[in-house]
Amino acid sequence: LAATIDLLADFAMRHKDLPCLGFTHYQPAQPTTVGKRACMWLQDLVMDLAEMERRLAELPFRGAKGTTGTQASFLELFGGDAAKVDELDRLVAEKMGFEKRLAITGQTYTRKIDWQVLSSLAGLAASAAKMATDIRLLANLKELEEPFEKHQIGSSAMAYKRNPMRCERICGLARFVIGNAQNAAHTAAAQWMERTLDDSSNRRLSLSEGFLATDGILNLCLSVADGMVVYPNVIRAHLNRELPFMATEAILMAGVQAGGDRQELHERIRTHSQVAARRVKEAGDDNDLIDRLAGDPAFAAIRDKLPDLADPQRFVGLAPQQVERFIADEVEQIRRKYSGALGQKAQLEV
Repeated sequence: LAATIDLLADFAMRHKDLPCLGFTHYQPAQPTTVGKRACMWLQDLVMDLAEMERRLAELPFRGAKGTTGTQASFLELFGGDAAKVDELDRLVAEKMGFEKRLAITGQTYTRKIDWQVLSSLAGLAASAAKMATDIRLLANLKELEEPFEKHQIGSSAMAYKRNPMRCERICGLARFVIGNAQNAAHTAAAQWMERTLDDSSNRRLSLSEGFLATDGILNLCLSVADGMVVYPNVIRAHLNRELPFMATEAILMAGVQAGGDRQELHERIRTHSQVAARRVKEAGDDNDLIDRLAGDPAFAAIRDKLPDLADPQRFVGLAPQQVERFIADEVEQIRRKYSGALGQKAQLEV
């Protein structure tokens, strides 16, 4: 997980200044940057790492509690000396490498702990699936692609295709891991009194396969993060198709400041925007709104400013600085802490 975070942070820094179209409801929205979007994935993974560290630090040991958790047999063994019973419990936990002990158990530790652990894995799986889904959507737009091997076959039927196979696999495994957490909740809920044995057969699958599937997810994430391909020209073309509409507010304000009548300028922008929108939607042509406004005498006073007013960098806000700050504040300490785990390479057959 730390190695994936490290690679994604490198990717985010490389593309922190590259404007791209933002999407809400998968509809064009205010621009962001490619690096800022990657930091959205990164932030979730950083939270997952913190959750796993916390879960490890707080994981308690059952200890020497006896058949139903009362420690009655040990109390008998030590002639009623409760202090010795507690010391045995402490020593066994220490020998097994645990700092914390459960004060109350039945025959087993509460299966709620299994649910907590698998829920932590499910949280990581959800983060990975969100990232993979975004990449799949962007691959359809031809803005971003996962790595594609030289001899990899994208489709058995359509030779030209480059299907996002790694990301699809991440999403498929993530569904299993997410559902597996619910399985653990059912096991915890189904424990009768001090213990029933219907948990055992289930846990042999849910715990081991939960970890194995999550390891598979991270192996795939490593591979994707290590070789994502960005297509700036396509990104720019998509942005240019929508950006003129987003720039109209800035253009209107500049026109008014230059002495224009706000109501008249607003109406002209509205009229030109509708024509440009029809051109884009019905004819599939480029967005020529800026050219239309430049040719309108009402905007003569700001004609030379129009290209700057529609510059994508004006609309990404603090996205580049947010990337830099997030990596400095959140990622660098992870890199220091897990320095020995960085630089891993995924082993995949695709």
